[in-house]
Amino acid sequence: MPRFASTQLHQRVTSRLLVGCFLTVPVLLTGCSDDLDTVRQIQSDRQAKLQAESEQDHLGEAFSLVSRLVELNPEKAERQISYHLNRWADSKSQNSDEVPEILGTISDVLPTENAEERFLRERFLKSDLSHIRDSYLARRAVEWVDHERSDDPLLTDWLTEKTSELSEEDADRLRTATRLFDWIVRNIAYEPMKQEGDLGTSAEFSMGMEFRGAGYRQTNYNTLWRGYGDALQRGGVFTQLCRQASIPAVILAVQSSDTGALNPWCVGVKIADQIYLFDFELGTYIPGPGQVGIATLSDARSDASVLRRMNVPGFFEYWRSKSDVQQCIALLNLTPEAISPRMKLLESGLTGDRRMNLYVDVETLAKELDEVSGIAGVRLWSMPIMAETYQEELKVAAKRDPGLAVWYATKFAIMESVNSPLTLARWRHLHGQFVDDEDEDEAGARTLYLAQRAPEFEIQDLRINVDLQQAYNVRRDGDMTPEQYDLQIRQTQSMLRLGKRTATYWISLIQYDDQRYDTAQNWFTKRVLTDEQISFWEPAARYNLARAVEQTGDLDRAIELYKTDGDPQEHGNRIRARLVGRNSEDRESS
Repeated sequence: MPRFASTQLHQRVTSRLLVGCFLTVPVLLTGCSDDLDTVRQIQSDRQAKLQAESEQDHLGEAFSLVSRLVELNPEKAERQISYHLNRWADSKSQNSDEVPEILGTISDVLPTENAEERFLRERFLKSDLSHIRDSYLARRAVEWVDHERSDDPLLTDWLTEKTSELSEEDADRLRTATRLFDWIVRNIAYEPMKQEGDLGTSAEFSMGMEFRGAGYRQTNYNTLWRGYGDALQRGGVFTQLCRQASIPAVILAVQSSDTGALNPWCVGVKIADQIYLFDFELGTYIPGPGQVGIATLSDARSDASVLRRMNVPGFFEYWRSKSDVQQCIALLNLTPEAISPRMKLLESGLTGDRRMNLYVDVETLAKELDEVSGIAGVRLWSMPIMAETYQEELKVAAKRDPGLAVWYATKFAIMESVNSPLTLARWRHLHGQFVDDEDEDEAGARTLYLAQRAPEFEIQDLRINVDLQQAYNVRRDGDMTPEQYDLQIRQTQSMLRLGKRTATYWISLIQYDDQRYDTAQNWFTKRVLTDEQISFWEPAARYNLARAVEQTGDLDRAIELYKTDGDPQEHGNRIRARLVGRNSEDRESS
């Protein structure tokens, strides 16, 4: 029989069977319908399950890529993460929220139409990935820093007393805030607001910014990643960490009566109905009345002695007084991405280990802050926008100015190389992964840092040892002059020494965070603060040495170290020396 005829016969038989089904008794008709409904329901459930699994896969892929960013090509990773996030979002409906009025408070650094576009768009782009990366890394840091080993011994008794005044949740938040503050002061080395030295660059920047200007010369991510920053940058990182711990934290600014300019003063952390004060330029919390505990904004506004005791007679005078802080402006360290509907949607999809705070209900937060006595207004902080603009313009300027390019490479390249041992070590350090993970066959931060400590004779031999030159990727191109090749050798040696000293300093910090205070002292004293290894980490290493000595109970020696003349954070260090001495006297008298 021809195939076509066979097909016709099959169709006729099928048609008769279907007609027979519909002509049978009602009972059979009902049964047939029930079967169809069941089949449809099974298919619908299966489709929903497959769709859910597909969505979860896209979100999981995006999260996995973010967690391995330092091991990946940045441009490819950005494209892949954007793709997966947008595929996940395609099946979701986003609410078209109205643009909050507070977005207009940064119109001097970000045109209103640009700010609104960044807030309203539904697709995930590169600027979103920076926000997601920052939130991810801050969250990972909070998870291990928020531990009793990070408690400041000067606040232990006071925090215990506060538990009777605050709810359990608020007491925990206050304790967490003090841990995050103390970790930043120890781990983010203080850099003066004004940078010394003139590189002679002709680079020009928009918005009146200057080369290496305070606050914006680094982003919050740069500051956390590189481990040093000025007061504004440290304060910015602190607010980021607090956000991941669900603690409202703002930059408090005093407004000039002459120019209207906002002058940042300190960071305020809102716990219950009070705002607690932390000064990142001094690297110390502002002591409360009687130099006990942490002062609140209410304390500083009502008791003149609170800020007056921030003076160090014969050395330093504090730049704020009771009259200066009667009305403060609260600055929110947020970009348009952080308050956007798409971040609200994305945060709602993150569960378990992927959970992080990507979204801030800015209108509710602003209302709560505005209700606190002493807060005269709430605005977005212009600094994060200025910092991201500065970074883009600096890279463009470096392409045009060879001298600036060399400076940039020498200062930052060692920390920006993709998948380098030092970069990978820093990433795992900030995740709290200090030791090797044998199950995953992954080296911990301590092992990776140790691998960066090349012996000095090896660095010296780089000039004559061909094997070492190949190992460190030092190559002499055919058209390279002897002078150019010699310059390349010296630059590589300089970077190796910088990498070695940075790794050594960071190992010392890990020893402290592991509560190995005696070991930390040895590392700071014998490996960081020796004449042969002196670097820009010296003042921070001396402060951390004092902290380790303080933990072992040798308070006289700790006080002596805090009083070192000429350290960038000397003002705040001397205040801590005073508090340590006072705390010791109180314990002896009790």
